[in-house]
Amino acid sequence: MAGSRVAHVTLKGPSVVKEILIAAALGLTAGSFWKIHHWNDQRKTRAFYDLLDKGEVAVVAAEV
Repeated sequence: MAGSRVAHVTLKGPSVVKEILIAAALGLTAGSFWKIHHWNDQRKTRAFYDLLDKGEVAVVAAEV
């Protein structure tokens, strides 16, 4: 019987360049989301202090 030849994939080690590029892309993506989160917090804080300066909000409860 003539057996058919099956091409077996040879396992190679990890590609260092590919892993560095993937890690850099993931790091930049996560860092961008973190930076956007902090910009939003800074915007909310700045808006609160602007309202506080205008007297539209107060941090002390009004006495009844």
